[in-house]
Amino acid sequence: MERKDFLKKSVMGIGALSIIPSINACKSETKKENSNETSKAAVTELQNPKIVKANEGNKLNVLGDNQNIKLSGKDTNGQYTLIEQNNEPGVGIPPHVHDNEDEVFQVLSGQVEMLVGDKTTILQAGDLIFCPKGVPHSWKVVGEEKSRAMLSIFPAGLEDMFKELAELPAGPPDMEKVSAICGKYNLKFV
Repeated sequence: MERKDFLKKSVMGIGALSIIPSINACKSETKKENSNETSKAAVTELQNPKIVKANEGNKLNVLGDNQNIKLSGKDTNGQYTLIEQNNEPGVGIPPHVHDNEDEVFQVLSGQVEMLVGDKTTILQAGDLIFCPKGVPHSWKVVGEEKSRAMLSIFPAGLEDMFKELAELPAGPPDMEKVSAICGKYNLKFV
């Protein structure tokens, strides 16, 4: 190859290389714009605030667990569910595992014994615990006073299971029916 042809091809190659970052920058800007449009759409859907007063919400008795669903997936675009629980001493839920949801359980008053994995602890007012999906956990109200707690579930969806369970007849639960309903939501008792 002659020097003249070499320089010509090299300059063309260098010129092309200088254009590539510009092309990549344009692609990146387009991705950012599309991402911003998606984010703006999600934010637009959630721009209507929802105020839930202390005595408001969707109150359910789920196998003895007195729940008040304050925010559902419909309110949070499926991101999370927020449930207030108000229970007497002795009320609890046996060990179970969620395949899909993480939970944060914060005690507002009273005492709650929590089992997460193989660790048991007593939560007092102000304490909270994180229960990751796939890890067995249970809770029980202990002590002399009623317990009030906030349960946050990520992502939303279990509130639909709780609604189904609340429709079961009063009295001792038919564990076969309970397990079937819970199984639809990838929750199992252990």
